[in-house]
This record gives sequence, C-alpha cells and structure tokens, in this order.
Amino acid sequence: MPLGTIFLSEFLGTMFLIIFGVGVVAVNLLTKSKGKGSGWILISFGWGLAVFIGVYVAFRTGGHLNPAVTLGMVAAGKTEFMPGIPVTVETTLIYIVAQFAGAIVGAVIAWLAFKQHYDAHENQAEVLGTFATAPEIRSYGWNLVTETIATFTLVAWVLLSGYTPSGLGPLAVAFVIVAIGMSLGGPTGYAINPARDLGPRIAHAILPIKGKGGSDWGYSWVPVVGPTVGGVLAGLVCGPIGPVLSAGM
Repeated sequence: MPLGTIFLSEFLGTMFLIIFGVGVVAVNLLTKSKGKGSGWILISFGWGLAVFIGVYVAFRTGGHLNPAVTLGMVAAGKTEFMPGIPVTVETTLIYIVAQFAGAIVGAVIAWLAFKQHYDAHENQAEVLGTFATAPEIRSYGWNLVTETIATFTLVAWVLLSGYTPSGLGPLAVAFVIVAIGMSLGGPTGYAINPARDLGPRIAHAILPIKGKGGSDWGYSWVPVVGPTVGGVLAGLVCGPIGPVLSAGM
C-alpha cells in the first residue's frame, strides 16, 4: 500500500473520530446546546460511536486512530499492521503523524460546528474540556496510573481479540470504548489516546475562541505518556500470549 494511502486512511479516520468525540462533549457542556447536561453516559456512548465511525473510515489500515494502538502492535512483535503494510519505522511514523494531524483538523471542524456556542460560553475549564481531558483530582502520578491502566485494557483487547471468533469488528471496539468510559473514565476523562488529547489541545491553543483561557500544558504530558506506556506494556504482555491462544483453538 502506498505511504500516501496509509496517511490518508489514518488521517481521515482520526479526523472523524475527533469531530464526533469533541462534538459529543460540546453538546453536553456548551451554553444553549440542545443536549446540555446530558451527562457522562452520553459522552461514553458518543465516544464509542465516534471510534466505530473512525475505524470504518480507516478500514484499509486497520483503523488504529491511536498511537498507543500502533506502538502496541510494534511492541507485540507484529510484522504487518495490515496485509500489505509491513511494520517498519517509516510506516509506524506515517501512522502516528497522520493520527495527530487528523486529530487537530477534526477538533477545528468540531469547533466550527459549535462556533457561536463557544463564543457564548464563559466557563474556560469547560471550553477546554470539550477539546482535551483533565483529572477530577489532580495528582500527576496517580493520573498517569489511571491512563496507563485504561489504555492497557484497550490495547490488550485489540491484540487479543484478533485470536477470538468474532464478526463484530468495529462495533466490538465501540463497546470496549464505552465500557472503559463507564468504568475507568471517571478519574481523568479517559484520553487513552495521545493523539485524541494532544491534537485537540493544540487546536484549542491556536483557535480564536473568545475568552478561552489556557490550554493546561502542565497536565498535557499525562494523557500522552500514560497511554503510550499502557499501549507498549499491552504489546509486550500480549505479544507472547496471542500465539498461545491461537495454537489452542
């Protein structure tokens, strides 16, 4: 597969993921939104459906949409991301750059959809909260642990589910995202994806949002490092387990 096609696939998939993901949080938080105050369950399901849509859009490259998934596959010793896409330094970088670029563009598009609502919203923390995550109890060490565990469960599931007889595909991933949001998402808002958090955070920093305040760069490393560590750990743990499961079937 040409590198340009790989880039476009992951770029568009991540862009759709962020349009709908940022959008569902904006629906819940922003002034005069018809869905204002809908709550955490709506956000969890919204992000799950956002992943479902994004994975379908990026089906040609496996719909990673997430550097933690890509790096988890590398750590697991995979030789191909998808048939015809070998795991190399070059393809890995293409995946990750496309994911970050798609996340930034997706956040800008979501902002355009809610432009007047952002202008009318005076709570700076909630404006940032539509773009990026923040902990309910700020403790960088424990916030890092939460993000590492949550991402580990996601990437471990992605790696191990390939050895199970299931035809659910992207719908199954959506259910896992909803489950993580409802069970592990409360402490930090479950970024579980470096591109999902840093991309929209960059968009927040550069967009001309009225009275937006800061982008909380002091916390920004946590939803990048935690998911990266969680994804790599999942790859290292599940890489040897997968073939054992496969041999036993």
